[in-house]
Amino acid sequence: MSFTPRPYQIEAIKAGIDFFNDGKSYNGIEILPTGSGKSVVIANIAGGLEGKTVVFQPSKEILEQNVKKFMSYGYRAGIYSASAGMKYIDNITFATIGSVATKHHLFKQFRNIIVDECHLCNPYQGMYADFFKRMSHAKVLGLTATPYRLTTGGEGAELRFITRQTPRIFSKVLYYIQNNVLFDAGHLAKMEYFPVSMIDRTMLRMNSTGTDFSESSVRAYYRTIDMPAKITDYANRLLAKRKNLLIFCTLIDEAMTVAKGIPGAVVLTGDTPATERERMLKEFTTGKIRCIANVGVLTTGFDYPELECTLIARSTMSLALYYQMVGRVMRPHPNKQTGWVVDLGGNIELFGQIETMRIQQDDKGLYYITNNGRQLTNVPFSKT
Repeated sequence: MSFTPRPYQIEAIKAGIDFFNDGKSYNGIEILPTGSGKSVVIANIAGGLEGKTVVFQPSKEILEQNVKKFMSYGYRAGIYSASAGMKYIDNITFATIGSVATKHHLFKQFRNIIVDECHLCNPYQGMYADFFKRMSHAKVLGLTATPYRLTTGGEGAELRFITRQTPRIFSKVLYYIQNNVLFDAGHLAKMEYFPVSMIDRTMLRMNSTGTDFSESSVRAYYRTIDMPAKITDYANRLLAKRKNLLIFCTLIDEAMTVAKGIPGAVVLTGDTPATERERMLKEFTTGKIRCIANVGVLTTGFDYPELECTLIARSTMSLALYYQMVGRVMRPHPNKQTGWVVDLGGNIELFGQIETMRIQQDDKGLYYITNNGRQLTNVPFSKT
């Protein structure tokens, strides 16, 4: 396939290859916004390396997308993923961490590790941390649009830039591009935001880890304000103006109630069987289904450029989750003039618009995220 990477993709590819070839012992990250073409960057970095490389993907769907992109360049790849139905190792192998977490001995000859959606790597414990520890001879390159993790400390919840955690997996930012550069260049869709004062966040309690709202407090509060009825009302009004709609709900029973009030709508959750999920998404992208109410899925790996509107019917303290929900409508398409984000949860007021979010460095060279002058990472913040 003939494809010329964009200038910023060429820079990211070079930075990744140079990182693996510099002979130094450290792990690095590249920050590329949703819709910037991470699959292109990953394919060209992996294809340009000497030695064996394993590329981790967060899900079967994203793995299949990235393998397809990689092989379209004429490369050969192995796949080691139970969910994808294949366990074959090659010089370059795409894998899901759950399938290889206890199989590190199979990868002892590998020197290069690439991790897509690397903000999912818990530096304290878990399958990624354990695998990297056992593969200490290998260098790890992470790619993400959201280089921070929500943690809790003595002063409460805090978003921490992943190169500023203790302990940490990634110690150096190798490359980044600001969101506004891609929006201004037309690589991402024009956006319209509609914040709606619907949820009083002060009525919600934090969960046991202090990193987001508890399900019990959400359930109790939603019952008092009849949240499903409000979501249904807004959804039907939006579908009168937009050709399709993706709703992000908090609770499964809430999503089911909402879908019953929207003609032709379906519910998609983590428990939806794979074949049924594939059918729903195919019919959604072909226009047969106009509305999906989803719970806990479709935040990453669902690329449908013609999606016109998302209804965020939940409150969150996770900037990464907010970014990913908005990201579903950020991809441009000739049949779409703008992407609409309708937020019932106070998330826009808390985090701001994606276009104005910026990566910055302080006088010590430490990275942090701001939006319209407000620092979002590495500072304690309130839920309102």
